[in-house]
Amino acid sequence: MPVSPKRKLEAEISEACIKYQRDLVGRGPQETKTYIVKDMVITRFKGVLTIEEKHLIQHEEGKKLVKQMRQVLREIHSEAFEEIITNLTGLPILSSHSDISTETGERIEVFIMSEDLEAKLES
Repeated sequence: MPVSPKRKLEAEISEACIKYQRDLVGRGPQETKTYIVKDMVITRFKGVLTIEEKHLIQHEEGKKLVKQMRQVLREIHSEAFEEIITNLTGLPILSSHSDISTETGERIEVFIMSEDLEAKLES
C-alpha cells in the first residue's frame, strides 16, 4: 500500500528536524513524530533532555534554567526551524510556537501555516 503524501511529508519533516537538532544540540531526540492538522504542523520530540539537563531538573531552579535555555536557543534558531518547514511544505509560516516539559522530557514545535496544508495534500 503506497504511503500518502501527508504521511510522507510528516516523515520528511521529522527527519529534517532530528538532523537539525543533532547539529544544534549535539544529539537528537529519542523519538520524533510530526502531525499535519489542517493549517498546523505539530512536531513532538520525546527524550530531548541532555544528561546535564536531567541533573539540573532535579532542582526547582534547575527546571527554570533548562526551560529558559531552551527558549533562548529556540528564539536564536527560530528562523532556521521555520525555513526547514517552509522548504518542505512550500508554504509560508504565519507563526511558530515551542515548549519543553521538564517533567516528561518532551518538546513540541507548532507551526501555523498560511493555508490548510492537510487539505492541500489530500486534494
